[in-house]
Amino acid sequence: MAEINIAEVYRAAEVLQNVARHPKLIGVTKLNPEAQVNLKPENLQYTGSFKLRGAYYKISQLSDEEKSRGVIACSAGNHAQGVALGATHNGIKSIICLPAGAPISKIEATKALGAEVCLVPGVYDDAYRKAIELQKEHGYTLVHPFDDPLVIAGQGTIGLEIIEEMPDVDAVIVPVGGGGLISGVAFTIKTIKPNVKVYGVQAEGAPSMVDSLKKSERIRLDTVSTIADGIAVKEPGENTFEMCRKYVDEIVTVSDDEVAAAILTLIEQQKLVAEGAGAVSVAAAMFNKVPIKGKKVVCLVSGGNIDVTSLNRVITRGLVKNGRDCTVTVVLSDKPGQLSKVCNVIGDMGANILSVEHKRNSSNTEINGCKLHIEMETRNNEHVNAVKEALRKAGFVVEN
Repeated sequence: MAEINIAEVYRAAEVLQNVARHPKLIGVTKLNPEAQVNLKPENLQYTGSFKLRGAYYKISQLSDEEKSRGVIACSAGNHAQGVALGATHNGIKSIICLPAGAPISKIEATKALGAEVCLVPGVYDDAYRKAIELQKEHGYTLVHPFDDPLVIAGQGTIGLEIIEEMPDVDAVIVPVGGGGLISGVAFTIKTIKPNVKVYGVQAEGAPSMVDSLKKSERIRLDTVSTIADGIAVKEPGENTFEMCRKYVDEIVTVSDDEVAAAILTLIEQQKLVAEGAGAVSVAAAMFNKVPIKGKKVVCLVSGGNIDVTSLNRVITRGLVKNGRDCTVTVVLSDKPGQLSKVCNVIGDMGANILSVEHKRNSSNTEINGCKLHIEMETRNNEHVNAVKEALRKAGFVVEN
C-alpha cells in the first residue's frame, strides 16, 4: 500500500485553497428524526463533484516533464471534469476515456472544460483499460481516479473541513465506488479524531468494496448495474482496499429505489440536486443502514451531475418508494356504478387519482368481472395502506 501522511493532506488543502469551493455543512432536521444529520454538499463544487480536489492536486504535483507529455484519465464522468479543469488551468493537454453510456451532461461538460474525450463501450473498468492502452502507446501521464496517493490526499481535504467546522462530529457517511474519496476522508478523520466513525455506502448493484472486504481480498464483479453510475466500479483499487480495511468502520449497501428516494428528498427539502452516487450517503441515513441514532452525523453528498433526461425517471421512482405515487389494481363486478364507488372511496381518503385503466378482457378474471388499474397521488406509505384498507372495507378486492 502506498502510504500518505497527514502533512500531504494539509499541503493539498493549501494548493486547493483558491481552486476548490469549501461548502459549509447544512443541517437537516427531517431526513432522520433520530439523528442530528448534516450535509457536506460537494455537489456545489465548480465541476459539480468532489473529484476536482484530488485531480487538481495530483496534476499540480506533476513534474514539468510529466506535464509536457499530457495527461490521460478514465472516469465515469466526474473525475473527467476535474482532470479537464486541472489540466486546462495548467496549460496541459488532457485525454479522457469515458464509458459510452456516461450521462450526456458529463460528456459535454468534460469537452467544454478543454479535454479530448474518447468514448469506450462498457463501464468504468472498460474505460480504464482503454486509458492504459493509450498511455502506453503515447506516453501520457495517467491521473488515476481513485487509486493514487496524491488523489487520495486531495479528497482527504474534505475530512479536514468537516473536522474544522464540526469538531464534535460522531460519524461521517461517505459514498464508495473505487474508494478514493472514503480512503482520503477516513484517513484524515481517523488521524485527527480516531473515535469518529466513518461509514461507507455502495449501491446494491455494484458492491465491489463490500464483497472485497468480506472476502479479505480484492474481488472483481462480473457486472454492475445501478442508477448511481458514478460509483459503478467492478473492482476497488489496491491502495483504497487496504485503506478501507484499516480506517473504515463499515460499508453498507442501498437499493436504487432508496437512492431515488434520497434524491427526491434532497430536491424537495433542501433544494439540492444530487446524482445517484452523491445521494447514497443520504439514503443510508434515511433508511437506517448505519447506527446513527442519537449521533451528530455528516452525510457527504459527493456530486450533483445527474443527467436531466434521467432525472424525471429517478424522481418517479423516488415518489413510489416514499409512497407519494401508488398504483393499485382493484377487481370488481362489471356493472354500472362500480367505478364511481371506487373513486368515491379514494376521494374520501384524500388521495388524488392521476389515471384509470379499465380492463374487461382479462384471462384471470371472472366473465362478468373487470380490473381497474388506478394510479394515485398519496401522502406517504401509511396513506397508501389506509386507502387500500378502505377499499377492502367497501367490499372491493385489492390485488396489490
